[in-house]
Amino acid sequence: MRSRALAAVALLLAGLLTGCGGWRDEGRPPRTDDAITIPPQASIVSVPVEADLGNLARAMERQVPRRLWSIDQKDQICVASEKLDLGIAKVKTPKIKCRIVGEVTRGRIAVAGSGQRIRLSIPITAVVRAEDIAGLLKRETATARAMVHADIRLDIARDWTPRGTLDLSYAWTTEPHIEFLGQKIRFTQAAERELAPVVAKLERELPGQLGRLELRRQIEKAWGSAFTSVVLNERNPEVWMRITPRALQYGGYEIAQGRLRLKLGMRALTETYVGHRPRPRKPTRLPPMQPLEAQTGALSFFLPVFGDYRALEPVLIEALRKRSRRPFVVPGLNPVDATFKAATIYGTTGGRIAVGLTFSAHERGSKTPTSGTVWMTAKPVNAEDSRRVGFDQLEVTGTTDMTGGDLILELINAPGVAPMVADLLAQNFERDYAELLGKIDRAIETKRTGDLIIRAELKRAKTGQLQAAGAGLYLPVWASGTASVTIQP
Repeated sequence: MRSRALAAVALLLAGLLTGCGGWRDEGRPPRTDDAITIPPQASIVSVPVEADLGNLARAMERQVPRRLWSIDQKDQICVASEKLDLGIAKVKTPKIKCRIVGEVTRGRIAVAGSGQRIRLSIPITAVVRAEDIAGLLKRETATARAMVHADIRLDIARDWTPRGTLDLSYAWTTEPHIEFLGQKIRFTQAAERELAPVVAKLERELPGQLGRLELRRQIEKAWGSAFTSVVLNERNPEVWMRITPRALQYGGYEIAQGRLRLKLGMRALTETYVGHRPRPRKPTRLPPMQPLEAQTGALSFFLPVFGDYRALEPVLIEALRKRSRRPFVVPGLNPVDATFKAATIYGTTGGRIAVGLTFSAHERGSKTPTSGTVWMTAKPVNAEDSRRVGFDQLEVTGTTDMTGGDLILELINAPGVAPMVADLLAQNFERDYAELLGKIDRAIETKRTGDLIIRAELKRAKTGQLQAAGAGLYLPVWASGTASVTIQP
């Protein structure tokens, strides 16, 4: 198919060239200066903001006093009156009053959790003394222990403020009591009267203490730091990806190994630039929370497998010079020797490239050489998801600087010469494509910018239609993978 197309092109060129007898100082295609425009790609980058639950425990240690409350109550009934049947009579024992004195302290607050539950455990120790026991005993001391459990379920408000619902409970591991006159005197009821307001206070204040996790500060830091540019390829050519966050989405949380991890998805635009590093856009304020709509960690970006025209020129001229070691066969003429001096390649209108070949040609036996520049245009093409580049619609547009006749036109028109030029222009981007993906995979595997660490991995890539612009020839590649952004001071 391709050989037939090139043969048709050669026949067309033959008709054009022989019919017109050549162009003199005409036909140089216009040079375009349009840049490679790369459409931004939408991504939802995983932002697993983490918080150490130990921060909450330390905050609680500062906020909740060690001494929770004290007890000092006089004329408390330590032993209630009882009716006793002595056989000969029934008597009623007197109430035994005492003074109950004591204090309740807490131990070290522990924070743990799993799944969706944060659990605070607060050990409580009560030392209760019964004093002036009916004038019979001076003092009896009882030690009691309880464990208060606070199960918290977290929620995030639209302004990224953490909120929580609390399920508070406590259980005595050792009830407060003393042994007196063979009886167990319990102080549980008295102790619970004092414990109740402490529990109520914890219920009121614990949800507010979630701010001590500093989740919003971490989220703001991740948001602001994500406005950055990351190098994808350091040279030949430089390729940069600029990340511009647009929205931040929340999809719940999980607790594991003492850390709380928010499932966040940062919807961002990823723009690819060829050349110097683009200036990151100015960070915007943290936007309101949005519910997570897609799986986090999906990174999409655009990569150009880039062919600089200046890099193609020496390749073409070297190949032509190598071919010119043998004479060219031009119908109706003696063997023709050619000396190729320069190749000029640039982008022109219509998504085409312009190729100018400057050379001189000399028919053996003739003393009149011909020199000048022949100009051609062609459209780069490739099959879907293929890195093999070809050139269609090859057209000769004219010549410039022609001297000594039309021999160089006749040479270009000779059988096989035009197809040869097209073949020399054609190239296979497969190796460049694989090398670029390898470089990018290594470049973004772990990238640190200040306190921000971007971890990414390429998973899939697909090539698009080859394009020609003023800045170069490039093969668009749409790549996708996984990515996360974390804060690590």
